[in-house]
Amino acid sequence: MAAGGLSVAIVGGLHADARRAAVERLLTDVPGSVALHHDLATAAAGTVVRTIRDATGVLSAGEAPLVNDCACCALREDLVPELERLADAGLTTLAVVELWDSVEPRAMAEVVASSGLVLIAVITAVDPALLLPYLGNGDDLAEGGLAAAAADQRTVADTFARQLEYAPVLAVVPSEEADDEDRALLAQLHPTARQVPVGEEGLGASDPNRRSLLAEAALAGFDVDAAAAAQHPACALLPAEADECGVATFVWRRRRPFHPERLYAALEDLSCAAARSRGRFWLADRPDTLLHWDAAGGALCVENAGPWLASLPDAAWELVPPVRRVAAALDWHPEHGDCCQHLVFTSPGLDRDGLELLLESCLLTDAEYAAGRTGWKRLTPAFDTLLEV
Repeated sequence: MAAGGLSVAIVGGLHADARRAAVERLLTDVPGSVALHHDLATAAAGTVVRTIRDATGVLSAGEAPLVNDCACCALREDLVPELERLADAGLTTLAVVELWDSVEPRAMAEVVASSGLVLIAVITAVDPALLLPYLGNGDDLAEGGLAAAAADQRTVADTFARQLEYAPVLAVVPSEEADDEDRALLAQLHPTARQVPVGEEGLGASDPNRRSLLAEAALAGFDVDAAAAAQHPACALLPAEADECGVATFVWRRRRPFHPERLYAALEDLSCAAARSRGRFWLADRPDTLLHWDAAGGALCVENAGPWLASLPDAAWELVPPVRRVAAALDWHPEHGDCCQHLVFTSPGLDRDGLELLLESCLLTDAEYAAGRTGWKRLTPAFDTLLEV
């Protein structure tokens, strides 16, 4: 069904106080707005508690049963019907979906968008002073009571990184503890995001009908397909080189493939070398496979992201999204096509020189490279266990 005048904004983030401050600001500034929140902390008792509130307080509360012993599944099943009920009532102009701590915005954004509801914003709320502590926290979510399901194996660091990097708008709360290093780290982790101070007024601050900068950002519109493309390993919008206030971003790009055993031996040092690292890479023994690198909190996730475009027959290119074809064309090599190393490391106190030396040592030597793909495929497949082959 059409949403009939109802718009939806999603606000998430592990920084709970910052998230609540952003939601309260939206409820205060946008007439006819309500906040819909599912509290997953009650999942151990078999239910998820739903509340709907406006700027004056709680309007209604209810429970949704777990689905397949999964609190996040219950959230997905309950969210859209509740939003459609609000739309049918015709009294709400903006529904602010306040996600529970560890819920990631991408999944919820895609659920809302696919339902036919009008999703106009995805916002992650951030306290800059907590940025590095959260990115450096390799604990499992379950250890802090933040797991969304019994099988949830995510960590605090990787969950927060995805929350931060998916949202095109970051609601930044004022923090006396935050310093220039914290702010530089935030800017370098997500340089394309619009950072909006939660308490700052928009243009025309003397106008009684004025909106805060956050309200303006929440009503600006959101493209779920573009957001997904920006996260895809093959065409992700990775940060550029930067160095400010003791925080650096090092971008390493090469055309030669990695030696699988040497890279595997260096994984621990590489994953601990920066607060955050990500990108795509190329192994000699898997020359047709695009591999995704995703590290935070000292933990690394390596995933098979499918074939490089260079390994596909021409007829298959029509099945590839245009944004990926454009990304490959911009970085095409006459011999290797889009096969490459593109890794980005961001951290305070980053040892660029040490990182570069370590990464270079993991590439094929001239003699190994000269053996060609037939010789490369005979190298020991050190990543088989990591990739669950």
